[in-house]
Amino acid sequence: MKKTTLILICLFIATLAKAQERTITTAVPFLLVAADARAAGMADQGVATSVDAFSQQWNPAKYVFSEDKQGFSVSYTPYLTDLVNDVSLGQITYFNKINDRNAFAASFRYFGFGDIALRETDNPLEQERIVSPNEFALDGSYSLKLSEKFSMAVAGRYIRSNLKIASENIDASPASSFAVDVAGFYQSEEIAYSDFNGRWRGGFNIQNIGPKIKYDNDEINANFLPANLKVGGGFDFILDEYNKIGLGVEFSKLLVPTPQDPDLNGDGTVTADERNQNREDYRSIGWASGIFKSFGDAPGGFSEELKEITYSIGAEYMYQDSFAFRMGYFHESPEKGARKFFSLGAGFKYNVVKVDVSYLFSTSNVKNPLENTLRFSLTFNFGDKYEIY
Repeated sequence: MKKTTLILICLFIATLAKAQERTITTAVPFLLVAADARAAGMADQGVATSVDAFSQQWNPAKYVFSEDKQGFSVSYTPYLTDLVNDVSLGQITYFNKINDRNAFAASFRYFGFGDIALRETDNPLEQERIVSPNEFALDGSYSLKLSEKFSMAVAGRYIRSNLKIASENIDASPASSFAVDVAGFYQSEEIAYSDFNGRWRGGFNIQNIGPKIKYDNDEINANFLPANLKVGGGFDFILDEYNKIGLGVEFSKLLVPTPQDPDLNGDGTVTADERNQNREDYRSIGWASGIFKSFGDAPGGFSEELKEITYSIGAEYMYQDSFAFRMGYFHESPEKGARKFFSLGAGFKYNVVKVDVSYLFSTSNVKNPLENTLRFSLTFNFGDKYEIY
């Protein structure tokens, strides 16, 4: 096997975390990558922003507040562009607002590792075998407006991870699991202030709640799904009928147990047996109990728990609902992954078609896999229009 095979797979698994003892890592981390350029332009923010076709990933409860009856979107995100040119994330989404109180949506997300050439020996004359590891998730959601200002949604997700490479002694059957999301969204009426009108928004989403994913049909070696809690709020400054500025802040925390200190006997030295025992104890935690443990199991106490919370600040300027300019900042503790970046984005809408693009600038010493990468999204909204308030 070429060394690049292992390098690429390990890089992806580790891209969302810095290699430290208590950094939280999970299986299928592609579920946490922002697929659409609008959210990416605001530093991966979407749980409390205004509704769009990509709300399925961020907060499907927003769909019942859509002014469009139906929408379809597609996005493309190159990955690890400084190393390869065939690793990418793609997503398609469709939503339908059945009536003023009900909506449903479906999406398909695919992460491809590209083509990897394998040889059984180091003989350069040996014919290469091409494999294409990949992962995907298929989602469906239903949202219901509980009042004029508040809605909730539930989503189901099937996850399939095909990373194992077949050989005579290895079963290459893909690993799979399922998960659910529970989300809520609040949007106020337009409020008249002295010099402008405004609108408040708030939202939450508990994502990827489900059983561990097992690659070897072995419970001890099973990996946690990236269960995640997102909470956010925002405010729209509606300056006049043409100009609007939206500001938002979002917090996120993985609902996954924190790895414990491998120095089990406290003598200041970590042996191989202690490290193996620590790893076995961690992987024996059930996925349901792990969610509750995640709020208070950090060895460093409450201060370390706070470091496991990421935050983002984003802004969006809209002109006549036709042109948009976006920017944002994302922060993660250096001890828990060290992702820090600024983002810029823009969007243009003509008739029923909307095009969005975003770009990321890393401000961390840890290399971001999306650095120097343009993300593209294309959205089509059609059908009858709904009047909100």
